[in-house]
Amino acid sequence: MLYTLEEQLIKLNKFVSTNPNRARSYIQRGMVKFKLARIDDSIADFDRAEKLDSSLTPYLWQRGLSYYYAQRFEEGAKQFEIDLTVNTRDAEETIWRYLCIARSRGVKAAKTSLFPVSNDPRRVMRQVYELFAGNDTLENVLKVGDRENQRSRFYSHLYAGLYCEATGESARPRPIRASRAKFYLLAAVEKYPIDDYMWDLGRVHCQLRGWT
Repeated sequence: MLYTLEEQLIKLNKFVSTNPNRARSYIQRGMVKFKLARIDDSIADFDRAEKLDSSLTPYLWQRGLSYYYAQRFEEGAKQFEIDLTVNTRDAEETIWRYLCIARSRGVKAAKTSLFPVSNDPRRVMRQVYELFAGNDTLENVLKVGDRENQRSRFYSHLYAGLYCEATGESARPRPIRASRAKFYLLAAVEKYPIDDYMWDLGRVHCQLRGWT
């Protein structure tokens, strides 16, 4: 049986109320709250999970994403730095650290502090990493995604949109420039849906920006 997000939250609320010391249940609930665009509430659950089990800290990538949408960019960058101590091959977390730094300190600082990545098994993410590093073009990233499968097309468009948003917003006081970012992110969500937390992130991103 498939449950709506609201139904999932009700079930998790009941479980947590009777099992208040199950750290991973708070992570599950935090993820559902994020999908419902309840960003601050999701962070509270991730924090609770960490308090119950500190060994989870380098695996709380979900909290890093929530920090980004709560505009707590320095905390987001720090979370991804911690994550990368146990997952050095992950281009995605490296890019999210870049995105957090770009929003807090500017694109130049984000690019110069970009961590090296090797051996990410996903070809499209290796290509995306090269885009953020300044070694490839947006067009090539999209071509790689198009040549592979639905998942790769989703990821190429998601990160194309995030790249456009980041590079169009180098000075903190300026509003986010939406044109190309909006086009690619909406394409990722509407044209290339996948069963993945990152698809929900794309949907929440568009919701929070007011893009329909």
